[in-house]
Amino acid sequence: MAEAHSAVAFSFSITHEGWDVNFDREVLHLVWASGIRSWKKRLARFKNNVRNGVFPAPLQSLWAMMGIVLALRYGNNSFIKYTDTILQYLPGTSYIWQIVSCFILSLTFWLILIYIVRYTFKLMLMYKGWMYESRGGQKVSLQTKLWGLGIKLLSSKSKPLLYSYQGSLPKLPLPPVNETMKRYLKSVRPLMNDSEYESMIKLANEFEKGIAVKLQRYLWLKSWWSSNYVSDWWEEYVYLRSRTPLIVNSNFYGTDAIMLHSTPIQAARAAMIIWQCLQYRRLIERQELEPIRVQGLVPLCSWQYERIFNTTRVPGAVSDKIVHYNDSRHIVVYHAGRYFKVIIYSQNRILHPCEIEEQIQSILDNTEKPYVGEEKVAALTAADRTHWANTRTQYFFKGINRQSLDAIEKSAFVVTLDEVPYEYDPENSKKLDEFGRILMTGKGYDRWFDKSFTLCIGSNGRVGFNAEHSWADAAVMSHLWEFIIFDEAEKSGYQENGHTKGAPELEPPKPIRLQWSLEPVLEAIEKSYQVSLALVNDIDLRILAFDDYGKGFMKTAKVSPDAFIQMALQLAYYRDAGKFSLTYEASMTRLYREGRTETVRPCTLESSAWVKSMLDPNVDINKRINLLREACATHQRGYQDAMCGKGIDRHLFCLYVVSKYLEVESPFLNKVLSEPWRLSTSQTPHGQTTQFDLKKYPNCISAGGGFGPVANDGYGVSYIIAGENLVFFHISSKKSSPHTDSNRFAVRIKEALNDMKSLHDDWNRSTKNVSS
Repeated sequence: MAEAHSAVAFSFSITHEGWDVNFDREVLHLVWASGIRSWKKRLARFKNNVRNGVFPAPLQSLWAMMGIVLALRYGNNSFIKYTDTILQYLPGTSYIWQIVSCFILSLTFWLILIYIVRYTFKLMLMYKGWMYESRGGQKVSLQTKLWGLGIKLLSSKSKPLLYSYQGSLPKLPLPPVNETMKRYLKSVRPLMNDSEYESMIKLANEFEKGIAVKLQRYLWLKSWWSSNYVSDWWEEYVYLRSRTPLIVNSNFYGTDAIMLHSTPIQAARAAMIIWQCLQYRRLIERQELEPIRVQGLVPLCSWQYERIFNTTRVPGAVSDKIVHYNDSRHIVVYHAGRYFKVIIYSQNRILHPCEIEEQIQSILDNTEKPYVGEEKVAALTAADRTHWANTRTQYFFKGINRQSLDAIEKSAFVVTLDEVPYEYDPENSKKLDEFGRILMTGKGYDRWFDKSFTLCIGSNGRVGFNAEHSWADAAVMSHLWEFIIFDEAEKSGYQENGHTKGAPELEPPKPIRLQWSLEPVLEAIEKSYQVSLALVNDIDLRILAFDDYGKGFMKTAKVSPDAFIQMALQLAYYRDAGKFSLTYEASMTRLYREGRTETVRPCTLESSAWVKSMLDPNVDINKRINLLREACATHQRGYQDAMCGKGIDRHLFCLYVVSKYLEVESPFLNKVLSEPWRLSTSQTPHGQTTQFDLKKYPNCISAGGGFGPVANDGYGVSYIIAGENLVFFHISSKKSSPHTDSNRFAVRIKEALNDMKSLHDDWNRSTKNVSS
């Protein structure tokens, strides 16, 4: 074993003849190379930190300042007194010390100027008026135009690194309690009858005038002291303290570019995707990944990217924790019930795809049987967190189990080579449904659900991923996935026979079989497996590929495509359930430092009025159109408010956490935080990389991804607007619920979208008839 080989890399003994020294030159060379690589990374990180610290000014501006000071020193006698003041504190007065005094003065002026520029830039990023104005035309105010010009001037002097904007991003603002109360009461009005609403108003007023004052004061202190008053508590209490299984309840999945089948060879596709992931990791480590900027101007927080790789969630009895390792030279591959450690570096470089393909193929050709319990050991990561924490402490604390667990947890990521194909057939929707279900749950034991993400490779070469949710939000994984899909299409790294291009330049390190001693753990593994199996069998997933129309038509309707789809979901849900329900849509708050998400509430007074009008045959077309536009405008405003820190739910959540710390009960907060989200929705973002070009690569359309339902009697709906004429919906629910049916809801969504198009077509015809 490699571990044993490393253990004897250097040894010595004392004999009657003297010292006897033994060492393995190859292993010592590996240790030396590893140390050199580590120091190179530290130096690069230090250099990047300096560049980020002075951004948006370039480092070269220091030498420009030095030139100006030197010119003034020797060309203007009145300036000499400033350098002489510094010179009197230096050891000498020679020419060299004069230069040193000029450098110190230059550095002082430069730092003052840098901080003025940085704080000016930060103040400008606090302005959010641009978001509420139209993107073009005459509706953009002069103030916003001047602001945009200023942002361009300040950020165009230096090419930003991935984390260059972090120090300039503003903190998430804490909204006043009275404003949050007004927004909350307005959001729940369509969900309550008059008596229920009056009761809620009373609870809200008691809370606002009572304990809320004290809670808000503590929360204000936290917002002033911390980088983000929400994110750390959100991560801890929503994710890490949750004791429910990760499978279905927390982890999410993403699918391949289903219209593009690069190669049917599993080893070749796995090698290429692994290599691309490693290239992406290197871009992050070197901070060469371009930060995302809204409209090419306003930067988003890049904090979450640090934990994409080399990261795992470690279970605890009360609370889990996220562990990130600075570096990892290997991945772990699961195939046919066995785990392999695969070294992906050799001779101080990342292995080429053709070399990784050899490693993957050797695993596929391996006919060894799994060790006892090895096949289903990952079921422990899928099920109850406390059970996994106790089992981990008892059986994975030392010995070969600990070594194998360390290999998995310290890997860059995990790869699963599935023994079934991932299929897509436009004529058979069930194949795409099964594609998504495999990625979401697998068999309940063939994904390491604790890892930041598990790459899943089908036997026919199609791919996907299963990602843990606590370390980051779906948009970060979507960015990685978009990079992989378009980079693969751009580089065309396959031969005509389907294998990766190129010939190996070296013999890649052979995969190392992980060892296990799991006989005492079999009962615990089986217990977890039964829990995960129940969840696997209960999930009802339907993926709807809606191709009647897409973003192109929605734009002609002169409303936001996201708002248009949300209105369709409201109409579909009302038809399905016969009532309105509290609806969750995730938006991002990454315009602020360490921002994650905020909740948009699409079920509004305006949306409910429009839905009712669609079911009332007495309402004419013009009124329906006007109600739809009002509903979409209200939704768009709510989305913008959420992005700008004016949301409802994160503020109330943090007030609730403070109340628990202070051991103060609030009937209002208890009621708000216990309300079920029976319709949980999210749009999968795309177009996050500069490579994104569907005109050049029209088949690089991912079907997006999905997640499980939040409520046992509700739906989880993820959608991606994949093009001008295509939208994918991932609809999940529980088979055990008599109130939900994913296939039925997919039909309702399609009906709602077609009804909305018919409404606009009828309105356009009536408008033309009137004008003619």
